[in-house]
Amino acid sequence: MKYMLISDIHGSETSLIKALEAFRQMKCDYLLILGDILYFGPRNSIPEGLNPKGVAALLNHISDKVIAIRGNCDAEVDQMLLDFPCMSDYALIMDEGKRLFLTHGHVYNEEIQPRGHFDFFFYGHTHLWKLERKDDTVVCNVGSITFPKGGNLPTFTVYEKGRLSIHSLVDYSLLAEIEK
Repeated sequence: MKYMLISDIHGSETSLIKALEAFRQMKCDYLLILGDILYFGPRNSIPEGLNPKGVAALLNHISDKVIAIRGNCDAEVDQMLLDFPCMSDYALIMDEGKRLFLTHGHVYNEEIQPRGHFDFFFYGHTHLWKLERKDDTVVCNVGSITFPKGGNLPTFTVYEKGRLSIHSLVDYSLLAEIEK
């Protein structure tokens, strides 16, 4: 399977359209969303292309290809608009013997991890992409497609067969890569 991971859409239809173009061009099988789907939150400015209903419609169109978890800006009312579950604090995916742990980052993160071994630990929340090895786990913050911080570009991540790559949403260029 080939997965595209994104986080922190924050209701930006403009950013999601760009991400879905990359999803199709890179021929990904599933879109893994690490929270903060529809609402932009009180600490952020209003995002370009704010349209939560439009974001919901775009994602509902591919709902059979979406696996999503809850972010700190997601609420139960958001679930009413979405045709896929998005209220869990984490998801665990097994892919060809590799354990992929998905979370937003406000409950579980690098400092507060759940028990157990994971080959890959994915999160978002900070809007700062990161890719590194920590002991026997690859830790990846996928960044944000809408509100990147720290001077970063908007980013998305692709996972396939133990290989992770972080890409710029602007031109899909490779920013970092790691294999386990």
